[in-house]
Amino acid sequence: MKLDILAFGAHPDDVELGCAGTILKEVSLGKKVGIVDLTRGELGTRGSAEIRDEEAKAAAAILGVVVRENLRMRDGFFVNDEKHQLEVIKMIRKYKPEIVLCNAIDDRHIDHGKGSKLVSDACFLSGLMKIETSIDGEKQEAWRPKVVYHYIQWKNIEPDFVVDITGFEHKKIEAVAAYKTQFYDPDSKEPATPITSKNFFESLNYRAQDLGRLVGKDFAEGFTVERCLAVSSLENLL
Repeated sequence: MKLDILAFGAHPDDVELGCAGTILKEVSLGKKVGIVDLTRGELGTRGSAEIRDEEAKAAAAILGVVVRENLRMRDGFFVNDEKHQLEVIKMIRKYKPEIVLCNAIDDRHIDHGKGSKLVSDACFLSGLMKIETSIDGEKQEAWRPKVVYHYIQWKNIEPDFVVDITGFEHKKIEAVAAYKTQFYDPDSKEPATPITSKNFFESLNYRAQDLGRLVGKDFAEGFTVERCLAVSSLENLL
């Protein structure tokens, strides 16, 4: 299956928090989008890996993605080495995306920055023909995505560009809320964390509104890039 966009997250819920609005918009435009989670988020304070699996399935259905896979790397302890790069390369070659979305380049959670670099490096290596990979005994062809974009997470990183997600903001919140054990719940008896506060959940909207304000829209999501952006004409900047 060839995808237009493949979004990676170090943990289930990373993609929803960082770029769900963009995914919803692209799906509405007829794009084929998939998600690959690196870990099951088994070190999360609330819930369990099994619960997170079910929450991820529910969120994927809301987003309308055509596939979601989990590489089952060790939460908190995966590294950017050959073994892990090859696992990501297999996914890139399997789905042949034109665009890859991945974690923030630097963030509060150490897995986010690690996941960002791991996926970015794998995108480059995936284009090298002399790196051999296979799935189910079938040799894969080299494939390099055209672009890699990094969504923004906990830290307020200045975006290189933003995507207008006006009209998709409510569905984004619905997708995030599919992770019922992870976010604000005044009735929960489990330990509190930085992402379980009411303020954090509300920040999804007020951050999107602030990014939208910068470009004269109601809601937006921000991304950073690793190379210069190019446009075909000045009108595309509008």
